[in-house]
Amino acid sequence: MPDFSSLTRFATLAGVAFAALLCALALPVLGAWMLLPLAAFAALTALGLHDLWQPHHSILRNYPVLGHMRFLFEGIRPEIRQYLIESDQDEEPFSRDTRSLVYQRAKGQEDKRPFGTRERVYDAGYAWVTHSARPIHIEDSDFRIEVGGPGCTQPYSASIYNISAMSFGSLSGNAIRALNTGARLGRFAHDTGEGSISDHHRAGGGDLIYQVASGYFGRRTEDGRFDPDRFAEITADDQVRMIEIKLSQGAKPGHGGVLPASKISPEIARTRGIPMGVDCVSPPAHSAFSTPLELVDFIAELRRLSGGKPVGFKLCIGHRREFMCMVKAMLERDITPDFIVVDGTEGGTGAAPLEFANHVGMPMVEALTFVHNTLRGAGLRDRIKVAAAGKVVSAFDIARALALGADWCNSARGFMFAIGCIQAQACHTNHCPVGVATQDPVRQRALDIPSKAERVARFHTNTLKALAEITGAAGLTDPHQFLPRHFMVRQRDNTMVTGDEAYPYLPNGFLLAGDPSVAPDYQQRWARADAANFAPRDMED
Repeated sequence: MPDFSSLTRFATLAGVAFAALLCALALPVLGAWMLLPLAAFAALTALGLHDLWQPHHSILRNYPVLGHMRFLFEGIRPEIRQYLIESDQDEEPFSRDTRSLVYQRAKGQEDKRPFGTRERVYDAGYAWVTHSARPIHIEDSDFRIEVGGPGCTQPYSASIYNISAMSFGSLSGNAIRALNTGARLGRFAHDTGEGSISDHHRAGGGDLIYQVASGYFGRRTEDGRFDPDRFAEITADDQVRMIEIKLSQGAKPGHGGVLPASKISPEIARTRGIPMGVDCVSPPAHSAFSTPLELVDFIAELRRLSGGKPVGFKLCIGHRREFMCMVKAMLERDITPDFIVVDGTEGGTGAAPLEFANHVGMPMVEALTFVHNTLRGAGLRDRIKVAAAGKVVSAFDIARALALGADWCNSARGFMFAIGCIQAQACHTNHCPVGVATQDPVRQRALDIPSKAERVARFHTNTLKALAEITGAAGLTDPHQFLPRHFMVRQRDNTMVTGDEAYPYLPNGFLLAGDPSVAPDYQQRWARADAANFAPRDMED
């Protein structure tokens, strides 16, 4: 149902229309004195009506007339930024420059900027690509990776840049349609999130990564447990190309969630397979497995039920030993996932406890390095593809993740910007001003599906073109050739080190060899990891 209390955003249009009417009524009495205000209010009324129906700006569709104030402030943005710099104040957590870059690439506008870098080049942690004196021109930027290990009979040729998990329910139906249609146009994949496959996903026709989370939405029994028959039915759909088990989410690892009964519409209830009038609970942990061995058995079962499609899991690294428990279980069963998605704690969400968002879970760079090296140490890296997620928006972000061991990247934030997200941070209120994160049909009407779908596809295409340029500048012919040595990192003492020093690749098979002189911190955790149990053998992590 529409949120009629929020219709006050149309008050400005109603006010100028009413003023125009009053001026017209007063014209015969007051004469020519009323022509000027009549013309002004009539023009504003016409502008507001145009705002309601134009498809390009969601803000104007939801806030006719009044929304133009935002574009006025955008016009003086450089002066505002200069004031912030001179006042030594930071801008919002995710920089306007990055968001503007997404908007420009999504709209097909020029994305070059004058006056050099806007990054803080002298800050610790600043990283850069080492370019070559013999750059290479790369014509084809449709970079792809084949996903499918030994047990997979339906491998998937995935783009190296895809839409990360965002559920219908968290996002509006129009947002899901725009994202999925854009994925189809651009030939890349769209992760469904834990909310299952909606009619909006199917209408878009794009490739889907079907997420299986702890609530088992869309394939659950009446008591909320996993339903294998329903899962097999859903994954038989050709639109489903891969299956992802969500163990934890970077923005709130180890934390479940509740969708209040008041926000559950009949459409969401049907999509998720949940009753109306009852809070929808996502438990922190799965009920289908509780040990590392049971996890890998579950992976094999999902692969069988789906007819051999790629099956993997997504996690934010917490206790490093627990991930090693999973790897030991893979070795013991000789069952490996086809892929692992490493989600950094910097990943986004519509709502998360502040402490979780800021202080729980491992950041992506460190987590990706750890996962990549653990798989190398166990001799499994060649059997498992690794994806990275967590504020991966620019071509540089992708290049760095590939250098640290990723095979592809997922992004939620970048594609949300592409469909018009302005970071109003009202996702949890149902009052999203641009129709992205709301179930209010009046608000989500602002998001025009065809134009935003084109922006999604264009953002993907232009980002990969930029990746091709960075790759060529480094003297490489494919971004998968990036290694840590192609990057430099500034440290706290203002010295610089190569990526090989900061994030080294450890030797293949070193964990199996058991040489205590190689990465002793890895070796100690590996010795305490148990394939049969996540519980530690002692009190240390």
